[in-house]
Formats: sequence, structure tokens, C-alpha cells
Amino acid sequence: MTIPGPDDPNKTQIGGFPDPNRTQTGIPDPNRTQQVQIDPNRTRMVGVPAGKALSLSIIPGRPVTLANTLSREAFLIDLTASEALGSGRQPLNLCLVIDRSGSMEGEPLEYVKRACGYVVDLLDTNDILSIVTFEETVEVVMPPRKVLNKDLIKQNIQQIYAGNTTNLYDGLQLGAQQLGSVMEPGRLQRLVLLSDGDPTAGIRDFASIVGLVGEMKSRGITVTALGFGPEYNEELVAGIARRAGGNYYYISRPDLLPEVFRTELHRLMTTVATNVDMQLRFARWVQPRQVYGHNVNLSVREVALDLADLERGTTLGTVVEMDFPNHPAGTYRVARVTVTYEDGVTGKRETLEGDLVLEFTTDRSRVPLEADPRVSRELQAAAASRAVEKTIMGMRTQQLSTATAVMELQKTQALLVSQGRTQEAQEVAQAIRELQRGDTGSVEKTLIGTVMTLDQGKRTGQ
Repeated sequence: MTIPGPDDPNKTQIGGFPDPNRTQTGIPDPNRTQQVQIDPNRTRMVGVPAGKALSLSIIPGRPVTLANTLSREAFLIDLTASEALGSGRQPLNLCLVIDRSGSMEGEPLEYVKRACGYVVDLLDTNDILSIVTFEETVEVVMPPRKVLNKDLIKQNIQQIYAGNTTNLYDGLQLGAQQLGSVMEPGRLQRLVLLSDGDPTAGIRDFASIVGLVGEMKSRGITVTALGFGPEYNEELVAGIARRAGGNYYYISRPDLLPEVFRTELHRLMTTVATNVDMQLRFARWVQPRQVYGHNVNLSVREVALDLADLERGTTLGTVVEMDFPNHPAGTYRVARVTVTYEDGVTGKRETLEGDLVLEFTTDRSRVPLEADPRVSRELQAAAASRAVEKTIMGMRTQQLSTATAVMELQKTQALLVSQGRTQEAQEVAQAIRELQRGDTGSVEKTLIGTVMTLDQGKRTGQ
């Protein structure tokens, strides 16, 4: 869809505003282009009062672009979780949903029990824990209760035994019911799923299962998904985590289960912002082209994004790319961003707002040749994600040989290293090792996690 330009592209006056050269106060109509007086060479930062969880910054790729022609620019919208929030944390309402199908019998299930025991040890008396298991049938091993008698909880965990088939849908649904029965303001709601196989009982299709966790997310329940072993459906498990705003882990060996549980619980205990929603409202003469990492309808002027929870000290970046067909000269607000989230510090629903501002000029010499390095870095991360997806598809269709796939992954790894994406670079290196020893199933499971992390846009210490 092309957004029509103005009748006279050389005019800078915009009808409907008494003085279009003044910064507009308030939000008369966020869907209309507004001309403003702002220094476009500064990073736009929206401050928040002390003690709040998040701050918002808006970084244009180039602060100046060409008017009266087709131009394209990208903006980086950063949400940063404060590190200076003290040692306190939100109490948890946590449900462990454990696959106990026949394939989990023996060593895998024993390590699951050990991992659950570690979780119990790390929780305190303000936290609420429930445990659900699923096979052909689903069962509440422990209904929601505060973590007061840890020995008794561990005794309940030891009673888990292997069953038959895998009824994933009903397991998730029953877990959500446990969380929903004790939801309280100011408490972090999280479901942690562990599965080692494809759904083989109950509702089994991808759309229904992902739709279920999407509905859970709308009620404030985030889902972290852990895929264990060689047989689980990595696209489904990662899709659950992506749709529900949680984390995704690939666990290749049973002995890694306790450490992964510990890692996830640490992230939960440092989470300061949940149920993060972003709304983008685009102005006239603006054609939104892409929101990297998100599949959204860009034929409309308002776009809503569900973002991941943020832990203390992390930043979540969203890159928005826009086309400007025949835009008039002047400095304009091209879009407005509104972010709402549950603040783990105040326990309240908080809001941040900011403008995406760009100067349009007819003087080509004023347009910078290079984009802001922070924006370039995130665009290159998006390019790395697409490169990994292309490599996965090439291996699946056998259009790429092992040697060629290794070469492509090495290029992606080098790009990630150059951008400071250490964790993702290490995951790609692991996938290269798996590919070289012929373990193609593990390669896909590892790389899908890399794609999800890059698309999520979260980074630490950068």
C-alpha cells in the first residue's frame, strides 16, 4: 500500500495547525503528520521517575533524510530495565508443567525431579508453586501453595512417574488454571513447560496450541518452554515461548536439566517488567515497511506488539523501518510510540510515550552517509537472524551441503562476534560442531533458539 503524498510537496505548512513551526503539545491527532522543532541530532530519551523499572530511548538511523523523493530510514526503540532497583524482587506464582510420557522414563525423569528440587530450594515463603504433569492424561501433582514446607513439596515431586503418550495441550491448559486460581497484583505469573516429544494425544495442531498460550499471555501469564532431547518439535516449543513472551531452551542431555532450571529461575527473580506492550502510530506521508522480529499488518496506521519480559540490566530493542514517499521538507514527527507494562517495582501498570522525529531536507549534502552505529548493529542482528533461517531451510530441503552450511554459519558467527552478540555467536559455534559430527537434529534445535533470541531484540551490557 502506498500512502499518497500531499498536493503540493514543496509546501511545509500543514493545514489544521495554527502555527506548524512550533512544537505541538498534547496529542491532537497522532495519525496526522506534525511539524516540530526538535534537535534531530540528539537521541530522543524519555525519562521516567526514579524507582521505575523501564526507560525509553528513540534513536534514528539518520536524523536527516531527503524530502520530495522516496526515502527510507530506520529507528531503534530501546527499552532499558534499570539496574539500580535494589535486591528486592516480585514474589512468584510459578507452575511447572512436566511431560511424563513414556520417553521420559528412567534417567530423564530422574533429572527432572532433581531440577524441580533445585527450584524448590531457591524459592522462598512469599512464592507460590504448583506442579502439573501430562502424558495421555493430565494431573495436578501439587495445587498452588506457598513454599513453606520444602521437604513435603519434594516428596510430592518424587511421586512423579512415566506414563504413555503426550497430551501437551491439556497440560498447558491445566497449568494455566492453577496459575489463574491465585493470580494477585504484584505477583509474577510464569508457567515453565518441559517437553521431550511431539503432542500425540488431545489437541495436537500447532495453531491451537500456540493460540492457547497467546490467550494465556493476554491474561498476564508468560510461558517459558524447555525442549529436551532429540525428538521434540522445536518449531512448536519455540513458537510457544515466542507467542507467550517467555524464554526458549534446548536441553540436549539430562544432566543439563538442573542448570537450565536454575538459569531460568534466576531470570525470573530479576524480572522487573512484564506484560510489555508497544503501540506504534504512524503519521501521514509515512509508509511503515518493517518491524524487525515481528509479523504484523503494516497496511494500517497503528501496530500493536507484544514484547518479552525484561530482567534487571537488560535492554530490548525494536527496529522500525519506514518509507517516506515524496515527504515535504521540515522536521516532523513520523510516528508515536506508547509502551505499557507491569512494573515489578511499583506493582502498577505504567506507561511510557515518545516521538519518532525526522528532519526532511532538499540539501543532499546534509544527509549523513552512515547510519547511527547502534541502529546499524541491530539491523545486522536482524540480517544474521534471516541468514540463520535461510541456512536451516537450506539444510531441510537439502539445497545446502554440510560443507556449505558450515561455511554460511561461520559467516554468521563472525558477524555476531563483530556485533558483540557473544551468546548468539556461541550458539552458532555449537551448531557448527553439531553439524560437523552429523547431528542435524540438534543443529536445528540450537539455531531456532538463536533466531528467537535475535528476533526478540534483548541484549545485556551493550
